[in-house]
Amino acid sequence: MAIQNWSDDVLLGELQDDPVLTDDLNIVIDQVEKNGQTHVVLDFANVSYLNSSNIAKLLKLRKLLAATDDRKLKLCGINSHVWGVFLITGLEKLFEFVDNVSLGLASIQINDDSDNRN
Repeated sequence: MAIQNWSDDVLLGELQDDPVLTDDLNIVIDQVEKNGQTHVVLDFANVSYLNSSNIAKLLKLRKLLAATDDRKLKLCGINSHVWGVFLITGLEKLFEFVDNVSLGLASIQINDDSDNRN
C-alpha cells in the first residue's frame, strides 16, 4: 500500500493512477477522520490524470483537515497535465503545492515548530 504513517502526526501518500488513486484517497480520508492530529502529504509524481471523483475526494480531505486545529495538506510532485486540471478548475488557489515530498514534509515540520514557539 502506498499510504504510510511517516511520523506520529504526518500521513504520507505516494499515489498512483486510478483505480488505486480512489482507494488510496479513501484510506487517507478514513485515517484523517480517525486521527484529529494528522497532517497529510500527497505525492502525485505517479499520477497522470485526475477525474471529478478524485477532485471531490481531495476537496473532502481538505475540508476535514481544515476543520480541526489547522492541519496541513501538501500536494507535491504534480506533473503538467495534473497541474492543468488544478488550474482549469481554479483549485490551485485552494491547495498548497510543493515540488517534492521532502519539501512537503519539511514545510509541515517548520510550521509545527513555529506554532509551538508562539
